Parts: sequence; structure tokens; C-alpha cells
Amino acid sequence: MSTEKLKSFIELGNQINDALTRKESDYEGLSKQQINLLVQIKKAGIENGWFSKEMVDRAFQGIVRMLNEDQLEKWIEPYIKEMNSVNEIKEVGIIMAGNIPAVGFHDLLCVLVSGHKAVVKTSSEDSLLIPGIVDLLISIDNSFSDKVIILKAPRSKYDAVIATGSNNSARYFEQYFGKYPHIIRKSRTSVAVLTGEETKQDISGLAKDLFTYYGLGCRNVSKLLVTKDFDIQKLINELIKHSDHLKSNGKYQNNIDYNKSILIINKEAFLDGGTFLLKEDKSLHSPISVTFYEQFDSINEISEYITTHENEIQCVVSPKIKRGVSFGEAQLPKVSDYADKVDTMQFLLSL
Repeated sequence: MSTEKLKSFIELGNQINDALTRKESDYEGLSKQQINLLVQIKKAGIENGWFSKEMVDRAFQGIVRMLNEDQLEKWIEPYIKEMNSVNEIKEVGIIMAGNIPAVGFHDLLCVLVSGHKAVVKTSSEDSLLIPGIVDLLISIDNSFSDKVIILKAPRSKYDAVIATGSNNSARYFEQYFGKYPHIIRKSRTSVAVLTGEETKQDISGLAKDLFTYYGLGCRNVSKLLVTKDFDIQKLINELIKHSDHLKSNGKYQNNIDYNKSILIINKEAFLDGGTFLLKEDKSLHSPISVTFYEQFDSINEISEYITTHENEIQCVVSPKIKRGVSFGEAQLPKVSDYADKVDTMQFLLSL
């Protein structure tokens, strides 16, 4: 990838950041494409009730962090030799998810940085944000105008495919795209390890890992792995201080009302945090608004659990577990953090 192309993505990050920090009364100096992106952000919030302004802003701030000059240069450095030897441009289909705002951006970035052409099918739940980003990128560097195709419906032929969805949709993807080189991602979730030694700052970070994007992301913690004698009620009392924002989202409130009703009808025990529910359960994937927890005798037992379920776990929040991330950082992936631990760039450069 040329230095100019890298600079284009760095400038994309700068222009997104500039647009995000403006008030509606202060659009002077913004480009038409920057203003259009802000319009698409507002429209996305209207079309998808999960995409509150706070959550969309958070997602775009994550993109800005990814496009930091130092991060990009460190990320690309190991691939430069292979990138320079890519002779044939491939059309790579990207079937994007729509659970959190602009969640498919990293795949788009990887395809374009690798030198291939991105053939994008956005989710019906998030059809506006990625096109808005692409328009802004093309206004910065017009050479990308023939490197991105955005489809209204998936087509049948690609040179390679990256598809993200649920376990059910993954079966569909395997059936239709399995004949091509592919990365097909299934449902994953994240866990946090708690021993009782956590500080108030740690729990504040855990609240972000639990509640950012209302728990809809694969990097959101859906289950707590706790050591015996861990004080769950003390945890609830601390989390309550960081969950007020959940009250303002009608879709989230519908979920908590529904799940609470089901638990009551089924006479299942649960702990009520007002804006969230905790339930002791051996399952890994919990419903929206509910966090499961399970007790273990030791950290070693917890490590064994994580190893057993590694193909279902996206992220482990714990400073005590090897390759665990710090509290509060589950939803702050670096550009080098690949979904499902599959190196997307290596896949693309091997085509």
C-alpha cells in the first residue's frame, strides 16, 4: 500500500473526528461529504432504535482510534512485503452484520488496504453508515471510487467472501459462499472474570463492557465467571451507578420487561438491578438486558472453562487471564484485533 493511500485513511479518521465534534449550528468549514455523514448518522438513529446518538458516536470514535497514524503504521508493517507482491486484484464480498453501528468497517478497511476491491452488502439494520463513510473516503481519495461497490442485495459470484452473522445465517453463508475462499463468522460473546479483588474503577470499566451498545456486540460481556464467595449483590450495587443511560432506550426497556416477565412466569431465580438483570446460569449466551454468572472454585477452573469454550468466546475481560483485556477495553479493539482471532489481512493477501 502506498504512503498516499495510508495518508488517505489517516485523513478519513481526522475528518470523521472533526465532523463528530461539531454542533449542528457549527458546520462551517465541513465538506459536503462530512455533513452527509452526520445526516446519515441522524437517519440511522431514526431507522434503528438501537443506534442512539451516544452509541453511534462511540462506534465512530472507535473508527477514529483505528485510523490513528501510529496504529495504522504498526499494523501494516508486518504485511508490507506481501502487499507489494499482490498482482491480481480480487473482488471480495463483505456481508456485514448490523448489531452495532458501522461494525463492518474493519473488514472494509482490510480489503481496501490489501489492494482488493470491496463488494459490500450492508445489513438492513445498518444501511446508511458505511455508505456515508465510503463517500467521505472517496472525496479524500478518488482512486477508491472504483474499489468499492455497495449492493442492495448479495450477488452470487465473488472471488472471496467475508461474512458475519448469527449461527443460523452462517449455515446459509456456508451453503452459498462455501465454494469461494472465505471467512464466515458465527455468534460469539465475551466473558469477564471476577475474584472480589476488583476496584471501583474496574467495575466502572466492566459496566462499559456490559452495557455499551446495550450488550448487542460480540465483544460485550454476557457472562461473569466468578470465584466462590464472590459478592454478587455488592457488584450489582456498584453497576447500578453506571447504568442510568439504559433507561432512555425504549427497545432496551422492552427487552428487560419481557425477560423479567419470562423469568417470573418460569419461577426462575434472578437478581434485579433495575436497569439490568443477573441470573446464575451455565449457559454462555444471555438475552439482552440479562447477564449470566457462574461460580468456580478457582482461577484454574475458570481458565479451563475459557479453554473449553474458546470457539464461542470473542474476548476475555480480566488482567488475571492470559491474553485477557483490561476492564473497560472490551469495546475498544485495536486495528490489529481481528474478529474470531482470524487474521483477515493474511487471508486477503493469500488470495
